[in-house]
Amino acid sequence: MILKKGLFLFYVLFFFFVRATYAQDADKALPLKTILAQIEEQHSVKFSYLNSDISPLKIVPPQKSLLIGEKLSYIRTQTGLSFKQSGKYISVYKPVSEEYICGYIVDEYTVPIEGALIRYTSQNNKQAETDKDGYFKIVRNKNDLIEISHPAYEPITLTVNSFKDDCRTIILKLIFTTTLEEIVTERYLTTGISKKDDGSFIIKPKKFGILPGLIEPDVLQTMQQLPGISSIDETVSNINVRGGTHDQNLFLWNGIRLFQTGHFFGLISGFNPNLPHQIKIYKNGTSAFYGESVSSVVDISSRSENIDESSFGIGTNMINADFYSVVKLSEKSGLELSARRSFTDAIDLPAYSKYSKRIFQNTVVTELSNSNDVNYKSDKEFYFYDFTGQYHLKTSDKSDLFIDFIGINNELDFTQGTITSTRVLVKNSNLSQLTLGGSATWKSQWNEKNYGEITLYGSYYHVNGNNEALLNNQVVEQENNIVDTGLRLSNRTNLQPYLTLHTGYQYSELGIKNTNRINSPDYFQTTKDVLRSHALIGEAEYNPEDSKFYAKFGLRGNYFSSLSTFLLEPRLQFNYTINNKWKLEALGEFKSQATSQVAEVQQDFLGIEKRRWIMANGNDIPIQKGRQISAGVYYKSGGWQVSLENFYKKVSGITTAEQGFQNQLELLNLTGDYRVFGTEFLVQKQFHGFYAWFSYTWNNNKYDFKEFSQSKFPNNLELKHTINCAATYEWKKLKLALGGKWFTGRPETIPLSNDPVYNTPGYPEISYASPNDDNIENFFQVNFSTLYSLKLKNMATLQMGISILNVLNKKNIINRYYRINDETDLIEVVNTYSVERTPNAMIRLKF
Repeated sequence: MILKKGLFLFYVLFFFFVRATYAQDADKALPLKTILAQIEEQHSVKFSYLNSDISPLKIVPPQKSLLIGEKLSYIRTQTGLSFKQSGKYISVYKPVSEEYICGYIVDEYTVPIEGALIRYTSQNNKQAETDKDGYFKIVRNKNDLIEISHPAYEPITLTVNSFKDDCRTIILKLIFTTTLEEIVTERYLTTGISKKDDGSFIIKPKKFGILPGLIEPDVLQTMQQLPGISSIDETVSNINVRGGTHDQNLFLWNGIRLFQTGHFFGLISGFNPNLPHQIKIYKNGTSAFYGESVSSVVDISSRSENIDESSFGIGTNMINADFYSVVKLSEKSGLELSARRSFTDAIDLPAYSKYSKRIFQNTVVTELSNSNDVNYKSDKEFYFYDFTGQYHLKTSDKSDLFIDFIGINNELDFTQGTITSTRVLVKNSNLSQLTLGGSATWKSQWNEKNYGEITLYGSYYHVNGNNEALLNNQVVEQENNIVDTGLRLSNRTNLQPYLTLHTGYQYSELGIKNTNRINSPDYFQTTKDVLRSHALIGEAEYNPEDSKFYAKFGLRGNYFSSLSTFLLEPRLQFNYTINNKWKLEALGEFKSQATSQVAEVQQDFLGIEKRRWIMANGNDIPIQKGRQISAGVYYKSGGWQVSLENFYKKVSGITTAEQGFQNQLELLNLTGDYRVFGTEFLVQKQFHGFYAWFSYTWNNNKYDFKEFSQSKFPNNLELKHTINCAATYEWKKLKLALGGKWFTGRPETIPLSNDPVYNTPGYPEISYASPNDDNIENFFQVNFSTLYSLKLKNMATLQMGISILNVLNKKNIINRYYRINDETDLIEVVNTYSVERTPNAMIRLKF
C-alpha cells in the first residue's frame, strides 16, 4: 500500500515537472523562419524554402555554439524537414512524394549560372535557386508560368508544360550594361576553361566541354591548346611554354612539387583527369607565392571548399582503367580516392599499339648514303599506375584540414635482338620511374580580416635505367633520386574592401643524388647535392568590386643558403576594362630556379630518354634567371572573342646539357641564355551551340652561347609559326569536336657531307654545318573526338566517347638527328615520327 502511494506521488510530481519544463521551452520557442534567418547571418549561408512549409512551425532555437551541420540535424529532428546543401545555398523541403520539374541554367557559353531564382508567377512562395552546377528542382505546379531571373542576366518566362521528364537546359543572356562581368572571359576555347584578371587560366575538369582528340579532361593535353603552349614532340613530358624547356615549368599537385608528369614516356598524363576540381596555369605574371620556375606554373588542386556529397565513378579507355570515389564520412569530414592502371601488359589494343610504335620506333634506323633499313626485333612489357587520396576535415566553421598523397609509377622491360653476319644478339634492358608525395594543409580564418594557411609537404622521385647495348657487351646503369621537403606559410589580410595584402614564408630542402655505372670500361660515379632555400613573399592586390581596374604587385625574396645567393623577384599583374567590349592587360615577372634536367646523350636507350635532374652549383651549373613582360588587348561582343598578346622573354644561366643538343654542341658544357619575342593571337565565335576558334603564334627564339664560335643561332624549340583551329558542336547530350594544328618544322643541324671525317685516325666523326641552320618538314595533324552522356534512372550518368588522333594519318617528322653506325662507320639519319592514326574509346559510369 505504501509502495503504491509512493509511485502515485512520483507520477504526479513527474507530470507537473514535465509540464513545467515544456512550458518553459514553449516560452522560448521562435518561428522557424526567424531561426533560419539567424543561422543565415551566423554562418553566411542562404536558405530557400516554401513559406507554406515553414510558416506554421515554431521550435526552441538551437544553441549558437553548434556547427551548422549540427543545427540542421537538430531542426530536422524537431520538424521532420529535410535539407540539401550546395555551397552556401541550402534548400529546405518536406520529404514527401511530390512531382518535380528540374533543369540546368547556363549562359550563352554553356557556363553554369549559380544563384539564379526560379519561381512561379502566381505563387511567390514557390521558388528555388540554382546550385554551382546551374541545377534546380521545384515542385511541379500545373498550368502555371515559371520566371527565371538573375541580376546579371535577362529574365525569361516559361510554361510548366515545356518541362518534360528530363532536366531541361535553359540559356540566359547577359545584361550588357554589366560592364565588369561582361568582359571576363568565362569560356576560353571550351566550357570549363576561363581566363582571370590576374592573367591566369583556370581549368575545371568537372565542367569541361570537349576539345579535338580529347575524350577526357587531361590538363596537360588541354593546356597545349592555349596559344604559346606546345609540345615539340607531342608529349606531356616535354611541354614548351613560350620557348622554354619542360623542366622550366613548375608542376604542383595540392602543394606538392612533382618531378614526373607523364606515363608511357610522355604520351599519357600522370594525373587522373577525372578527379581535380581546379587547375590554374600561368604563362606570365606569376604570383610571388610560386618559385622554382623560369617558365610556366601549373597548379593542380583537388580540394573542395565544402564536404562533397558521396559519389563514385569508374571508367576505361583503350589504355587503362580507373576509378574515383568521394565518400562523405560526416557533415565535417570526407575522403577522396582515385586509382588508375594500364592493362598494356595484358591486352594489346590499337591505341597501345600505335603509342608503342611511336615510342619504340627508333629500333629502325636509316643509312643516309643509301637509305637501307636496318631492322631490329624487339619485345617489351610496359605498364603504369597512379593513385591519389585526400582526407578533408572541417575542424570548425572557419578552419579546414587537408591531408593528401599521390603516387605515379612507370615500369618497362625491353628485350632487343638482331642477327648479324656471325651471330644472334639478344639484350635485356629496363627502365622504371616512381613518384610519391604527401602534404598536410591547415586553412583558417583568424578573424574578420585575416585568413591563414600552413602547408607541410614532401615528395620522392626515383628513376633507374639499365641499358644493355645491342652490338657490344656494355651495360650502362643510370639512377636519379630526389627528396624534396618544405614548409609554406601564408596570410591574407583584407585591409579595405578593395585592397588585400598577401604575405608568406617558404622553406625548402632539396636533395638530388645521381649515380652512373658502366661495366666496360669499368666506371662508377655518384654525386649528392643538397639545396636549402628560404623565401619571403609580399603581394598587394587592388580589386574594387565595381571598378574597371585590377592590379597586383608582388615581391619574392629568395635566399639559397647552400649557394649564399639572394635574389629579389618582382611580379606584376595589371588589367583595365575600357568598356563592356575591350580590356587591356599587362604582365611582368622576374623568376629563378636552381634545378634542371639534363640528357647527356639524347639517343641513349634507343630514343627513350632518361633525363636526370641536377642542381645548380654556382660554377658550371648556374641558377637560371628569367625575365618576361607581355601586353595584350582583349575584345568580346556578340559571341565573338578576340585576343592579341605580345611578349618578350629572356632566360639566362642555361647550359648545353639542359637543351638536348644532338649536334656539335652535344658533348660541350657551355653556359648561355635564350631570348624570345612572340605574338599570340586568338579569335573564337559562338552561336547556337556551335563554337569555332583559330589561334596563331609567332616566335623568334634564339640562343646566345658566347663561348661558342657562332654564339647566336635558333633555339632547338623554336617553332616560328604555329596555327591551331577547331570547331565544336554541342547539342543536348552530344558533343563533337574537329580540329587541326600546323607548325613549322623544328630546327635541325645537317652534316656538311654524307661521309664522316677522321680528325683522329680510326675514329669517324660527323662534320656539321652551322647549328640549327635548317628545319625539318612542317607538321600538320587533324584530330576528332565525340562525347555522349546519358542520364540513367538511378541518377547515374553514363558517358561514352570516341577520339581519333591524326585522322589523315599524316607521317609527320618531329625530330631528326645523325650518328655514326658502329659497324659500317657510315653516317645514319634517325627520324622520329609523330603518332600514326590512333583511335581511342572511353566509357564511364558516374553515380
